Amino acid sequence: MRRIVANLACDDPQALAVFYRALFDLDVAMDLGFIVTLGAAAQQDVQLALASEGGSGTPVPALSIEVDDLAPVLDAARARSIAIAYGPVDEPWGVRRLMLHDPAHGLTTA
Repeated sequence: MRRIVANLACDDPQALAVFYRALFDLDVAMDLGFIVTLGAAAQQDVQLALASEGGSGTPVPALSIEVDDLAPVLDAARARSIAIAYGPVDEPWGVRRLMLHDPAHGLTTA
């Protein structure tokens, strides 16, 4: 596992980014329009994503968990009969991901 990012759903990611950048002195790590990811320059593992959608028309997931290899996660989910809500798919912005449902909190992306 590389990192875990909290995703906050909002109507205007850029406007909400202004708030969090000013309050916590965060930098924009990525801005794809529908999602803005903020981070602390000194700590690459500290990130917050603000999103109006999850990308490719999907809902905003509660968490994004970056892993080195998606295959073991997919195998573990299937072995536990966890339904895959989306993917696995190679997205236009260069990530391979899937979405599954956490039993208590909704969508999670890996």
